[in-house]
Amino acid sequence: MRVITGSAKGHHLKGPKGDGTRPMLDSVKESLFSVLNGYGAIYGKMLDLYAGTGSIGIEALSRGATWCDFVEQKSAVCDVIRDNLAHTKLAAKAKIYQQPVSRFVTQHRGSAQYALIMMDPPYADPAIHDTQALVAQADLLIPGGIFIIGHEVHVAFNETCGPLQRIEFRRFGGSCVTLYERPREGADA
Repeated sequence: MRVITGSAKGHHLKGPKGDGTRPMLDSVKESLFSVLNGYGAIYGKMLDLYAGTGSIGIEALSRGATWCDFVEQKSAVCDVIRDNLAHTKLAAKAKIYQQPVSRFVTQHRGSAQYALIMMDPPYADPAIHDTQALVAQADLLIPGGIFIIGHEVHVAFNETCGPLQRIEFRRFGGSCVTLYERPREGADA
């Protein structure tokens, strides 16, 4: 697992011990960021929910995002994110929140400050749709901001979720991503 491009290109990232965390494969991460580049989505602040190793947020920082908030519940995994941020020299552009995603989203409701939100929960998470709705309704995205959900092949999402419109679905082997956008003011629905 490594940073693919940008200011931290080539830095290898640590993973936590055990198999409780499922880092996104480099090939999938590269494909995802290729899609995001097509939308001009890598700028401003990012929110990395279920951050795991921090690989996605670190990649976004390396490519030009100005800040990333990482949300991860497990203490040992937060330590891995901290180590990876220090190793890539990106720690000054990030904050780690050790808490459940639902608590973070509820506490920051209405802040509309993120250009990019990544939600990559455990694949067996039965609450993925509830968490999607919670994030979509929390008004965390700026107009034109993109909300990405990493998921298994058999999980499907609606065209809309609250104020967000689905703009893309991609399958990369056994991994999928669904992208939603918060429409810009005055944009046709």
